[in-house]
Amino acid sequence: MRRQVNQMIDPRGWQERPMLTLAKRPSPEELKAGKILFYNNTKLGFCNYYTVFDRIKERLVESGCDESLWVEYTETVRGKNAKKLEEYAAMLAKEKPVAAIVAFGDMGTSSSTTVLTIALEKLGIPTVYMTAPPGTAITEGVGVYRAGELCLCSVDIYQASTVEEIETEVDRKWDYILASLTTNGEKLRELAHIDFKMDEIAPAEDGLLPFVPEYDEEKSVEPGAYMEEVMEYFNKEHISDGLPIIPPTRRRYEKMLAYCPWDEKLKLVDPSGPSGKEITIKDIAIAAVMAGCKPEAMPVLVAAFKAMNNPLYNFNQSVTTSHPGGNMCIVSGPIAQEIGVSGMQGCQGPGYPVNATIGRAINLVLMNVLRTVPGICDLDCIASQAEFTYCFAEEPSLAQWNMINEDHFDPETTTVYLLKAEPIHDIIDFLSLNGYDLLDTITACCTTLGSNNAYMPGPLVICLTPDHAMMLKKAGYTKEMIQEHIHQYVYHQTPMVNGRGLMPVRPREWENRHPLPVTRMPKDVEVVTIGGRGGHSGVILPWALHSEGIVEALTLPDGKTARRIDEFKR
Repeated sequence: MRRQVNQMIDPRGWQERPMLTLAKRPSPEELKAGKILFYNNTKLGFCNYYTVFDRIKERLVESGCDESLWVEYTETVRGKNAKKLEEYAAMLAKEKPVAAIVAFGDMGTSSSTTVLTIALEKLGIPTVYMTAPPGTAITEGVGVYRAGELCLCSVDIYQASTVEEIETEVDRKWDYILASLTTNGEKLRELAHIDFKMDEIAPAEDGLLPFVPEYDEEKSVEPGAYMEEVMEYFNKEHISDGLPIIPPTRRRYEKMLAYCPWDEKLKLVDPSGPSGKEITIKDIAIAAVMAGCKPEAMPVLVAAFKAMNNPLYNFNQSVTTSHPGGNMCIVSGPIAQEIGVSGMQGCQGPGYPVNATIGRAINLVLMNVLRTVPGICDLDCIASQAEFTYCFAEEPSLAQWNMINEDHFDPETTTVYLLKAEPIHDIIDFLSLNGYDLLDTITACCTTLGSNNAYMPGPLVICLTPDHAMMLKKAGYTKEMIQEHIHQYVYHQTPMVNGRGLMPVRPREWENRHPLPVTRMPKDVEVVTIGGRGGHSGVILPWALHSEGIVEALTLPDGKTARRIDEFKR
């Protein structure tokens, strides 16, 4: 006897997939006599990249274009959400150009610049977007999900490319560039076509996966029946992180809502990532099922996504950056212990299912809903284990000073602290006999020339084991004194950071500062006591690209602060 197994919910949700109507292109004669807009998202300031515009301008002059009419704008897209990008595109469109050339899509700004390019096309400005690996892949993804087609010109250059090599690459693509600006009809559709590596069939409007394992009576008695078939399908469709998942059936989804008093359609995160989708309660609950969460985890997950939607988190760019950080979630307050989020020995490693599943659910949402899939639609150069899961708690029994929830609210309020950050870096010190020497060891570990905070000052987290915390407290250090010490003594000599790393993002008043701190103020340093006895503490360094650590309290739908997990029960 054979019958169907229940259908599963599609964790991607429905993808609307709008089809952009490309702007009408000018004739070659109109292009020659018209105003051409050049938009530089600041990435052409890297290395020899400005040669891209230099060579395009030379070729346009050779084609007979009037360079006296051209205009150029330079402004970053960093920190701008979709609405701000559309507003900026509208400002550029006031120039009334006959065509626009946008650059440069090579790394972290690629996704946002694609959104700007789409906005220009919608405003009737024929546009070509210049990209390079690895940014090309993500511009294609954003183009597919948000526009269907777009004129993207990829040049194969990188940070060490010479001027001559870049000129050669632009020349190799010149016919495409010119044709994309002056061709209409079916030929333009061919030029704007995007070949993409996943989601060839858009998710269905009914929200269900088309895949249903066929019922097999013999197999159905096995624990985990059909798991091999389910995992093969989920991995093939890039809707899993590669580890086994719990199939998201309707029954499991409904059960996950037991401690979720919000409407499933409630939006928690603005349109973001390659897909440009909002993140809703439903999206989070589906990911929580897949990750293996208990229903009691939902209030923590809701607070985590509220925190990430704070404009200061720079969420839209954070989900596709080339940086290998994860979305670190520290839970502080009584509900953490009530539901089993741990800050005890080994809390950032295996063996703590509540920690592991909450952190995993956060990252599954990003992959499945926003389609930030590594190797296809994500810029991660190497990535890290922090992108599987990154969640732990502060332990009141270990705390030597105020915990995060107490600093921001009170001991009875539970909070989450979200930070886009690297995996923890070990700080080993078994030999220091006092807190003064120990603090020197900690200080030396808080940055390197290869860390983001050498170029972009921002938050960091000192994770002290109980032994190290007791040594510092015994020496008379308060939390505020540790913060002040780290802020004052963790820095780089200015000549050592110049010309390395990435384009710096620092406060304007630091222009002539020497040396260069890695934090902007003592409060950038968070100090938590976690883990087990022994001499291994750690430091967590930030992404810090227009991105802050955000604290969010666990609150009920009416805004009231929750004191116990039962208050969330439906």
